[in-house]
Amino acid sequence: MKKICYIIAKHSEARPLIEHFNLRHVPDYFSPLPCQLYRGSTGHSELYVVLNGTQHQRDLVGCEAASVTTMAAIEHLHPDIVISSGTCGAWKRYGAKTGQVYLGNGAMFHDRRVPGDNKWGTQGLGNYPVWQGTEALAESLQLPTAKVTTGSSFDMTAEEETIIDQNGGRLKEMEGAAVAFVCSLYNKPVLLVKAVTNLRDAEQEDMTAFQENLHHAATALTEANARIIAALAEHDE
Repeated sequence: MKKICYIIAKHSEARPLIEHFNLRHVPDYFSPLPCQLYRGSTGHSELYVVLNGTQHQRDLVGCEAASVTTMAAIEHLHPDIVISSGTCGAWKRYGAKTGQVYLGNGAMFHDRRVPGDNKWGTQGLGNYPVWQGTEALAESLQLPTAKVTTGSSFDMTAEEETIIDQNGGRLKEMEGAAVAFVCSLYNKPVLLVKAVTNLRDAEQEDMTAFQENLHHAATALTEANARIIAALAEHDE
């Protein structure tokens, strides 16, 4: 039975998936870490959804939380594939629309700058590999692919946008490359599934736009993930 493990930052992003597959909460599974485990099975797959957890009454987001959660999930659950699923920002000028779901064909950091040292600069960007079956899966499910770029802030500087453009980034978020980094250390395949909530070059590009589009994006994300899980189960047969 294939073990599929989702790493998700926000409960609002995970809840529709948890409800769709009727996953069971396992309290304190990762204690003393704040990560939260939901588990169940579907078809030929054992399904895990692991949330970063909360602190100060807010979902833990960002690279540090994603790294800790991914490491804990791999160490405890030994999944066959890790999936970083969540929402992202994108660019209207590159054809993105709110609610559109993408599969990531690459993952990099856009806010780790090391001027004057090419080797550390290369390490900083990351450019981690994704699951080798990503392109075939995207084609079979008719989902677009794009490069995911990760930073530690919701907003970004002009310099960071330049780095994104120079490296072919199209989806901007806060966890994907961190998950991919940890997976690279454990030699675990990683798939990135991202739904667009906000357009970085739209007239209204702020937290309000993000919140207004979150439900729509989370619903689209769940629908896509249900198809992905079914496809991965078939791939294992």
